Amino acid sequence: MVELKLIPVGDDVGVVLPPELLESLGVREGDTLDAIMTPNGLLLTAGDAAFQRQMAVARRLMHERRGILRRLADS
Repeated sequence: MVELKLIPVGDDVGVVLPPELLESLGVREGDTLDAIMTPNGLLLTAGDAAFQRQMAVARRLMHERRGILRRLADS
């Protein structure tokens, strides 16, 4: 078990991750972590940049084609 410290960051609260935990996740300062709530608590995983890019494209297309998608959903 790794004890994590909560610190104030402006109006928010941040978590300090020790270097060995960052290394085991394969991340460094500036990278993105995904936080997933599970029945056993919080799961932190390294963010998937390729997936995030794909989701950005999907969101843009869904916004641009919302009329077509709405008609498909109604049929």
